[in-house]
Amino acid sequence: MIQTETIQQLAESFDRFEHGDIGAGALADGLAAVRDQDIARAMVELGPEGMRRVLDVLPAERRAEVFGFLEPRTQFALVERLDDEAARELIEGLRPDNLTALLEDLSPEEGEAVVRRLSPDRVRQALRLLGYPPESAGRLMTPEFIALEPDWTLSHALRHVQKHAGRSETVDVLFIADEEGRLLGWTGLRRLVLGDPKAKVESLVGDQPVSIAVSEDREEAARLIQHYDLTALPVVDEGGVLLGMITIDDVMDVVEEEATEDIHKLGGLGAQHLSLRGASVLELFRKRIGWLLLLVFLAIFAAGAVSQFEETLEAAVVLSFFLPLIIGSGGNAGSQGATMMVRALATGDVTSKDWLRLWGRELGVASALGVTMATAAWGIGLFYGGTMLANVVFLSMIAVVIFGSMVGMLLPFLLTRFNLDPATASAPLITSIADIGGILIYFGIATAWMKMAPLG
Repeated sequence: MIQTETIQQLAESFDRFEHGDIGAGALADGLAAVRDQDIARAMVELGPEGMRRVLDVLPAERRAEVFGFLEPRTQFALVERLDDEAARELIEGLRPDNLTALLEDLSPEEGEAVVRRLSPDRVRQALRLLGYPPESAGRLMTPEFIALEPDWTLSHALRHVQKHAGRSETVDVLFIADEEGRLLGWTGLRRLVLGDPKAKVESLVGDQPVSIAVSEDREEAARLIQHYDLTALPVVDEGGVLLGMITIDDVMDVVEEEATEDIHKLGGLGAQHLSLRGASVLELFRKRIGWLLLLVFLAIFAAGAVSQFEETLEAAVVLSFFLPLIIGSGGNAGSQGATMMVRALATGDVTSKDWLRLWGRELGVASALGVTMATAAWGIGLFYGGTMLANVVFLSMIAVVIFGSMVGMLLPFLLTRFNLDPATASAPLITSIADIGGILIYFGIATAWMKMAPLG
């Protein structure tokens, strides 16, 4: 858990600094032992001008590090307040993957304003990374790594690492590549330091290295790092040439973003990522209105379904008392099934090929749930309307729960089959479909029963 107390103390210090209660020297001394991530987190409470003043207090070597932990939109707002030289210092200090994240979050005009402040080498590097498909491993990787050649001695390799350590995001993982840059393997710094100085680097190559193609989805990178317990994953092209690496801290950000995106989709909020703290009323309105308008139109079908059974309702008004219970149960069962299935598909626990086996199991589970809930509802129906109403409610509950569960379970698989995000099977969508189906099932059973015997 983030050290909330530390963040609060920092925010108080920044507020006192803003009001002139403490000077720049005192604030600098207080920040000397504070982590860069905590400083960045506390700075978001300030406006761009306040953040600029705090950065000015920090030593030059820490400014870019703190700046790198800010959100892209916050980074851009801050850059716009700085003169060209100060802005260039911060942007140039960003890691390549962080610079890519900043540029892809901006509009073309905003991105151009950032690029103008970059050196030609950084521009070429940024454009190369942005040339890879969105949400691919190439967009996530950093091209800053250390590669060793197999015929080097360990002593020569160690000197190479010491010389070039500053150009790599991490030296914990060292890659081994041939003269043409093709990935042969990797080794840890510990093995390099403790090994025989006269031994060859090739002696450190073990099993076939785990790698990911540059065009693969970034979620696959997260799965590989998690499955193989890696701290860095090499990224290669079609010929196996090492292009960069994805580090575990970047993957953790991806996992958080993807989980947030899926949760928002399941809630019918769409895929657009917004910070709730900084989002405007208009942004939140746009994020939420789309699905709600769609659900209004879906509700028209539900109203139409009810109107088809007007005679049944007139003959037994008591049926309307149980309508919310019946359709609500179907929607809840469907939402449960969809949530479990979407998460299982996202984590790779199941694949689209498993749909038939899981369908059979879900049918059994839904039947058991339906019978259990129907038994409870039967007693309520008996109390309010007699045996006939209780029987209608009993049968309807079983059928509606099974229907809702089947929709919730199968819709994510259907979306996956058509290469759509299964998280699009949101709870509001599942609930609306289950509502319409529940109305038809409930009144259909009631109408059929009334033809045999009146309710009551």
